Amino acid sequence: MEEDISIINSSTRQEKVRNFFVNNKNKIISTIVVLVIILVGAYSFDSYKTNKKKEISNKFNSTTLSHSENTKELTIQNLVEIINEQDPTYSPLSLYFIIDNKLISNQSEINSYFDILIEKTSLDEEIKNLVIYKKALFNADQAQESDLLNILNPLNNSKSVWKSHALYLMAEYFYSKDQKQKSKEFFNQIVSLEDANPDIKLQAQKRLNRDLSD
Repeated sequence: MEEDISIINSSTRQEKVRNFFVNNKNKIISTIVVLVIILVGAYSFDSYKTNKKKEISNKFNSTTLSHSENTKELTIQNLVEIINEQDPTYSPLSLYFIIDNKLISNQSEINSYFDILIEKTSLDEEIKNLVIYKKALFNADQAQESDLLNILNPLNNSKSVWKSHALYLMAEYFYSKDQKQKSKEFFNQIVSLEDANPDIKLQAQKRLNRDLSD
C-alpha cells in the first residue's frame, strides 16, 4: 500500500513539474534568452575593453618610442588622443610624457588635460591624488596663492599619502615669496603629521631649524 502511495506521489510530482514547464514555457525560454544575451554581452564588453586597452597601449608605446623633433606634431596628436580616451593607465602617462618633453607650452591647455584626468578619468584614489599633486607642481612657479591652494585642497584636507608632499610644496611656495610665517605654518603641519612621508618630514624639520627658527 505504501509503495502504491509513493508511486502516486512521484507521478503527481512529475505531473506538476511537467505542467509547470508547459504553462511557463514562454517565460522560461525568455529568461534563458535574456541570460544568454547578458552573458554574451558581458563577454563581448570585456573583450572590447581588453582589445581597446591593448590598442591604446600599442599606440602609446609606438608614439613615444618613435618620438623625435621631426615627429613632434604627430606625437602630440597621438598623446592628446590617448588622454581623451580617459584610460587610467595610459592617459596620465601621455600627459607626463608631454610635460617631461616640453611638447606643449600653453599652460592652459596642459591644465585642461590635467582636468580630464582628475575629473573624468576613473583613477584609483591615490593615483588621482598624485595627478592633483603633479598639477600643482606644474603650476607652482606661476600660480597665485589662491589658485595653488585650490588645486591642493583635496590633498591638504585628506589622509592621502601625498598630503605631506602637498604641504611641503605650499611651504616652499610661501618661502620663495618671502612669506616666512605662512611657510613655517605649513612646515609645522608636516612635522606634526603622524603619517607624513619620512623624507619630507625630515626636510621640513631641517628647514624649520635652519631657516625658520626665529
